[in-house]
Amino acid sequence: MKKDFFNDNLENKAVILHPEEGETFHMNGVTLTFKVTSEISNDQLGVYDIVLAPGAIGAKLHYHRFMDETFIVTHGVITMQTQDGEVEAKAGTVVYIPRFTPHGFSNNSTEEAKLVLLFNPAQSREDFFRGLKETLTEQPIDPAKYLKLYNKYDSFPVDTNNMLPVR
Repeated sequence: MKKDFFNDNLENKAVILHPEEGETFHMNGVTLTFKVTSEISNDQLGVYDIVLAPGAIGAKLHYHRFMDETFIVTHGVITMQTQDGEVEAKAGTVVYIPRFTPHGFSNNSTEEAKLVLLFNPAQSREDFFRGLKETLTEQPIDPAKYLKLYNKYDSFPVDTNNMLPVR
């Protein structure tokens, strides 16, 4: 078969996920739903819906070496932590976190908060979240196991003595 150098070869690979669709699980006051996964995007992008209960911690200060992270707040207020301090991000706020930028997030309000979280590239982030759920459901939480999971999936705590997402 002769290769066509002048025309695009169109494919129908669209993935449409409705609000109630996607693998969902709960941990420590956080509900996480996978939307665009590493498998769907060939590891290029991860998109996740996150709901944080009042007082829930998403993550303490950490950074990534090989991926960028974007937060899009869709409801309520998220407290974003950076090395410069805290910023209240209300609905409509977009926060872009490039590689090697320490960050964390929580819901310090008395109301539920929602956001869309994007990782680029995805780097099998879903397996990180599955491992995180397993680790956080064990009591007491094993800091060594938590750190091993973090490091395997390109997450590095700024302070290993204050890395667990608990108050």
